[in-house]
Amino acid sequence: MTNQDVFPPVEHGPLRTWIGVGGSAESVVRAARYDLPLMLAIIGGDPKRFLPYIDLHVRAYQALERPPQPVGMHSPGYVAATDEQAREEFWTAYKVMRDRVGRDRGWPPMQRSEFDRETARGSLYVGSPQTVARRIAETVTALGVTRFDMKYSAGPLSHQNMMRCIQLYGNEVIPLVRDMLNHDSDLTGSTPTSAV
Repeated sequence: MTNQDVFPPVEHGPLRTWIGVGGSAESVVRAARYDLPLMLAIIGGDPKRFLPYIDLHVRAYQALERPPQPVGMHSPGYVAATDEQAREEFWTAYKVMRDRVGRDRGWPPMQRSEFDRETARGSLYVGSPQTVARRIAETVTALGVTRFDMKYSAGPLSHQNMMRCIQLYGNEVIPLVRDMLNHDSDLTGSTPTSAV
């Protein structure tokens, strides 16, 4: 696309474009070929299973003899005052959305046990600010990504709950993640604090 308008208009600076990848090696290589940042859509399972795509991203840039663009990740999540509150508020709405997508992809309906596994160690970042921050910091460190985007809306989740989630994410989770990445020797590495 050339000379296209974006709405709403960007107030300051450019609007950065990322290539989203959900598990296609060809898309990882395409992102490198076009010299665009890579956004991994990690929506289920252990996030570490995406490490081969990050490695492929680095190798593709080495083959092109260019420094690599950043890699980020996108995962669903929800923040409430407590872990139990977050899980209970998010479960029904997430199941509605997940089952709707699953019907198109041939997936069976989601069971509560699958949801609980995903929130405990998978790709659903659901819980209190402290729980969500810890899981994000651990994942950012394990993958070495420079950006984490949380998709907080799911199915029929109420507007009030979404707004509270946004407030907790911005006011509590992000500062906690930055602090964890900067001060916890078990989490720090070469990951920039701009990941969230």
